[in-house]
Amino acid sequence: MIPTRRTVLAAAATVAAAAASLVTAGAFAQGKPIRIGVMNDQSSVYADFQGLGSVLAAKMAVEDYGGKAAGRTVEVVSADHQNKPDVGSAIARRWIDEDGVNMIADLPNSAVAFAVSDVVRDKNRVMIGSGAGSAELTGSKCSPNTVHWTYDTWSYGHSLAKAVMQRGGKSWFFITADYAFGHDLEKQASDEVKSGGGKVLGAVRAPIGTMDYSSFLIGAQSSGADVVALAVAGGDTTTSMKQAAEFGLPAKQTIAPLIFGINNVPALGLAAAKGALLINPFYWDMNDGTRKWSREFRKRAHNHAMPNDMQAGVYAGVLHYLKAVDKVGNAEDGRAIVAAMKAMPTDDPLFGKGRIREDGRKLHPMYLFQVKSPEESKEEWDYFKLLSSVPADQAFRPMSEGKCPLVANK
Repeated sequence: MIPTRRTVLAAAATVAAAAASLVTAGAFAQGKPIRIGVMNDQSSVYADFQGLGSVLAAKMAVEDYGGKAAGRTVEVVSADHQNKPDVGSAIARRWIDEDGVNMIADLPNSAVAFAVSDVVRDKNRVMIGSGAGSAELTGSKCSPNTVHWTYDTWSYGHSLAKAVMQRGGKSWFFITADYAFGHDLEKQASDEVKSGGGKVLGAVRAPIGTMDYSSFLIGAQSSGADVVALAVAGGDTTTSMKQAAEFGLPAKQTIAPLIFGINNVPALGLAAAKGALLINPFYWDMNDGTRKWSREFRKRAHNHAMPNDMQAGVYAGVLHYLKAVDKVGNAEDGRAIVAAMKAMPTDDPLFGKGRIREDGRKLHPMYLFQVKSPEESKEEWDYFKLLSSVPADQAFRPMSEGKCPLVANK
């Protein structure tokens, strides 16, 4: 059928209307602020480990970047996921569908991180996990919309085991939290010990929230192991380390907490924590850049604490995200932004130079620290001394072993 002049004009009008609609939608998007949502535990056991400190870190990154990206102002919002995956995914959907959130950061609690990662992938936005721990975020559950920034169970387990073994800790005994996260930590460290020629002399399982570790510590003492590894976290780390000191373990055995940070020390006290070995990718007193930023953070922090590695990871991740938004030119195409994040080398004052692999794993060195004695500490928050480092290419699981579908055929 030969189109009439009226048909042609009608078709042209339809195309013009569609084009005008796209222009209007684009202009509307450009006029809206870019919103970054920081989601974590703000009211429970991990509130001081991420919480409002991570929110402050994100705001400081936005300020340091100039407050704008792709010609749009940048805002930071936050929410408490209550350590519940259903709550986290509901917040993520509301943020994206109703509140215009473009990127979600932090996500301690791996179950919540997995749930939010699925939402972000479906909605084509961006997630940067800093407090999240599971290495499966860059393994079987990797996503083209997710970057895993600060640490994971593989990096802490393998890096700490490797570093401690290089210092003579050849035989190990594990006190392990009896849930998936603790089991994974023990497995990662055990694999490294065995591959390095060491021995695992025993392991015990402690329920979450254990108040009396005496039977577990007696088992660790009687094993004669060089290293007592604590595959626990949060308050359980504090409790087990306090009681280990009371039992006198640090005098004859190395205490190696697999999840330990600067926020654990005030509750323990240096007398109980001294001599403990730990792995971390960041410490506030490492160089001029970390000291300058951390002292500013502490001035503004609600609890006047120095930042930990996960809060530093939020800062660095937000900075790199904003650079990628500028490169892409919009904040709506999450996959394009994550691809740009991977294509650009990372560089910030807290982690230095690095890169993001195809599976979403951010690479940087890990550092072996030892907790100072009360006599060695010269000021408040002067808790750690640097012993050695693990290069970035050794600090994280090889990509070929992760089984990430994004790189499965490479």
